[in-house]
Amino acid sequence: MNAQQLNVSVIDPIGPAIERVKTILFRPFDLRKWFVIGFCAWLAYLGKGGGGGGPNFRGGGKPDEAFHTAKEFVLDNLHWIIPVAVVAVFVGIILWLVITWLSSRGRFMFLHCVAQDKAEVKVPWTKFRQHANSLFLFRIVLGLIGFAAMGVPLLIAGLLIAITIAGNGPHVVGVLGFLVIGLAVAAILIAFILVHKFTMDFVVPIMFLRMTSCTGGWREFLGLLSANKGRFTLYILFQIVIGITVGMIGAAIACLFSCLLVCFTCGIACLLMLPPLVLGYGYIITVLLLPLSVFTRAYSLLYFRQFGPQFDVFIPETVTT
Repeated sequence: MNAQQLNVSVIDPIGPAIERVKTILFRPFDLRKWFVIGFCAWLAYLGKGGGGGGPNFRGGGKPDEAFHTAKEFVLDNLHWIIPVAVVAVFVGIILWLVITWLSSRGRFMFLHCVAQDKAEVKVPWTKFRQHANSLFLFRIVLGLIGFAAMGVPLLIAGLLIAITIAGNGPHVVGVLGFLVIGLAVAAILIAFILVHKFTMDFVVPIMFLRMTSCTGGWREFLGLLSANKGRFTLYILFQIVIGITVGMIGAAIACLFSCLLVCFTCGIACLLMLPPLVLGYGYIITVLLLPLSVFTRAYSLLYFRQFGPQFDVFIPETVTT
């Protein structure tokens, strides 16, 4: 079918996605099924949330005095700052690799559960092992490219900050420089967010259907994207609306659960100090928010199948004898 003849809507998949949630999670209601699919969803989105504010330095001194004080502190404590920094970076890299690998496996597991209405862990874990590893390698390379791309403007920003501190304060060139760097960083972030979004929403389903690699999935998707730029642009804009709505609902449920948890525990600080309990808390939250996760995953799949039956992951698997 010609690209212009396709009837693709961002509204039409909403109703079927809600029905998919009802079919998978409520017809009938099966608590075991919730926990199994919830585990797959938890793996799929592992490491996606979180984020807090950094340290807030306050003081009445001048910026150059604060800079020199920090410089002297670092120079006087290099004997322990460098080893701690090296260990921290090493541990951070290991955690990043492990989380990315697990979430890559989880993406296929959760997709399998939503597409086939099956609460299974072992089957998709084994069946899509090679494809998940391909996705993992793609994400690692993408992350390294993103780190390098962000490094250049951030390095320039650091030099501008040093020049500003060493001088008499901000000047026109410095302000313009920060503005250009800010725009460059924003453009890079948007580009990598879009690549990640398209990979998870459309390339992974292509890999799921074709049993191909991530690069093979991207080659097929790029042809579809180039012929439907307007449709996928509208999809991204509508995803922002869905993301805000789902995020608000999820935040309200998570906040309510957290308040109830505090009431029945000795203190939230004890919970946050124990990594196993933190992981368990995240898993329970994922199970509670499972209808939202199933909806968002089903919505993107239902949108995608509007481009033709070759992109329909809901077709039942054929059983060979």
